[in-house]
Amino acid sequence: MSEPRDCHPIITVRGLRNAFGEQVIHDDLDLTVCRGEILGVVGGSGTGKSVLLRSIIGLQTPEAGDIEVLGENMVGRDEDEAKNIRRRWGILFQNGALFSTLTVAENVEVPIREYYPFITPPLLDEIASYKIAMALLPPDAGPKYPAELSGGMVKRAGIARALALDPELLFLDEPTSGLDPIAAAGFDELIRSLQKRLGLTVFLITHDLDTLHSICDRVAVLADKKVIGIGTIPELLALDHPWIQEYFNGPRGRAAADSYEEGARA
Repeated sequence: MSEPRDCHPIITVRGLRNAFGEQVIHDDLDLTVCRGEILGVVGGSGTGKSVLLRSIIGLQTPEAGDIEVLGENMVGRDEDEAKNIRRRWGILFQNGALFSTLTVAENVEVPIREYYPFITPPLLDEIASYKIAMALLPPDAGPKYPAELSGGMVKRAGIARALALDPELLFLDEPTSGLDPIAAAGFDELIRSLQKRLGLTVFLITHDLDTLHSICDRVAVLADKKVIGIGTIPELLALDHPWIQEYFNGPRGRAAADSYEEGARA
């Protein structure tokens, strides 16, 4: 499928190959993410969704291929050069990945302290409080530890930390995993709201069909070691690939589509 006509690429992956020994995960994978969109990335178990994310952010060195993020080449960069690029994005890993021995506010302050060590209290505390509020957490969440939070609050705290450096780009790895349907829907609404208000581009790995229907502008499908299709869900459904048809046209896929259509009509 071709890119949208008005696409301004913020992530470009060409000819990506990842392998662990003889196990090839990606082979000649291409992907373009357009500025300002929420791109959902889906695929079956073992298709390398998280490996793709790690390759894009520089935590996984590919065997071959080119990766550009925010106009900068990410393959073979030294650590200092990569660090200058990384300050322009935020990441929410699975399960929040908060530091358990730090409070929520201290977790949010970690990237600020790393990149802007000259910022000290009380400004540092004010920034953390602002980011916590942006994630729609109550003010009293700041001094709490991750173990004192619900699963949904941990995810929101992770978003607050991901927003700490005012990023242009957000990477989210299974952000609604483990949440009940109400909390998941609330988290989806938060992501869409932040994307619109801040002009973010969002790269979102998920298996949540409700998320794909409700907030994703396009969806990329990983299978057969590459991106086999990318586009809106109706565009993907026009492709005659068994995994796509089973995933989106199976009972859960149809239920999610019906729920989204009912909500859109309401």
